[in-house]
Amino acid sequence: MDYNNVKSKLDGVGCGFCLAKWSQVTIHLDKGLTHSCHHPSPHKIPLRELKNNPSALHNTRFKKKKRREMLNGKRPKECDFCWNVEDNSNSFSDRTLKSAEPWAWDQFEKIKSSNWNENYNPRYVEVSFSNACNFACAYCGPQYSSKWVEEIEKHGGYPTEHSFNSIDEIKARDQMPYKQSEDNPYVEAFWKWWPDLYPDLHTFRMTGGEPLMSKDVWKVLEYIRDNPDINPNLSLSINTNLGVPDKLIDKLLDIVEDLTQNNKVREFIIFTSCEATGRQAEYSRFGLDYDKFWFNIEKILKRLPKVTVNIMAAFNALSVFTYSDLIDKVYEFKKKYHNDQRYWVESLQLDTSYLRWPTHLSVKILEPEHKELILEAAKKALYYGMKDTPMTTHGFSDIQIQKIKRTYDYAVGESDFDVEKYRKDFVKFVTEYDRRRNTNFLEVFPELKDMYVKYKK
Repeated sequence: MDYNNVKSKLDGVGCGFCLAKWSQVTIHLDKGLTHSCHHPSPHKIPLRELKNNPSALHNTRFKKKKRREMLNGKRPKECDFCWNVEDNSNSFSDRTLKSAEPWAWDQFEKIKSSNWNENYNPRYVEVSFSNACNFACAYCGPQYSSKWVEEIEKHGGYPTEHSFNSIDEIKARDQMPYKQSEDNPYVEAFWKWWPDLYPDLHTFRMTGGEPLMSKDVWKVLEYIRDNPDINPNLSLSINTNLGVPDKLIDKLLDIVEDLTQNNKVREFIIFTSCEATGRQAEYSRFGLDYDKFWFNIEKILKRLPKVTVNIMAAFNALSVFTYSDLIDKVYEFKKKYHNDQRYWVESLQLDTSYLRWPTHLSVKILEPEHKELILEAAKKALYYGMKDTPMTTHGFSDIQIQKIKRTYDYAVGESDFDVEKYRKDFVKFVTEYDRRRNTNFLEVFPELKDMYVKYKK
């Protein structure tokens, strides 16, 4: 793809024109929130707009006004992530990269000529039906995990400066999720919209919570399985922590095997998460059985030769000491399960993103010698990538390597980050975490003993 040409054509419509505002959406049905793309803050979907227009899950009046700004040569303020990139670097922003995606670029003329007030069916849809979850990861919260809701209702927010994960603050922002047992008007609207939405979808992704605990996720999977002729070119994916009971994993594999082996979808990707190894992984992803996690990945790759597993790593201060070991493990599985049947070639991918929130778990709180371990991990991935030709077979691709390096650049980069304040918050957090969850931070992370002792005072 010639990104210079893409940007030139976009700019020909307007300096803020971006196809993702029409073609891509993330919808948090459990909270009644929507945003396009994922960079702007999600906004509330007015229930009155859904009454006669279920597509208002995507086509809100608020979003339509932003489309009007784009068509009229303006830059919507909510898209400042891209404006910062475009104004301060020579890199292409996501305005260009997302518009160039196959789910967007072929819609250029249609969107360019559209009326800003029209309803538009997106081609890339990510949806969460429920926050029901069996994990309570250290960096997560009540908006995305029912386990976190239970803890905060019992103990309150954490004693950090901003009362981390306080439910009062979430309620004040009107972002408290519906319980899965409650009637949810946003989910009802989705099912009214679904028959019209589904035929033209390019990509559909289900997230959570833990999606395998949602009845609506199974309803979607069964619908696609039972209607193979409607959209056989769909790219379908699901997020799962792979920590649910075996019967749910097996149920998923049964359906996915049918979908992929009988060509009812173009591809299927299973997204999961891990940012460390062994006990350190289990500490931060509370609820994780690390050995069972890899057992389930192997079960998937053995049984489903057309399926790719993608490990999304939210790299944080608790990842740094064993991330290199995680790279070893990923490389082992890349080699073992490589074949030529998968759409994306690779059996297993490692997608590294650095965590920015909660700030007290940021890699920026680490000592300089600990930050250097991130660079060492990037060098190891580069070495494994160079060992294999082409790199996309079972080594690490350039993008996977660069994302680890980008984490290092973020860790050491200059900013107004208040290290002292967030180190104090970090120690307050893990101390309370241990008290509530019967864990032992110093036993699991002896490498951070000096920091803990210093800021515990």
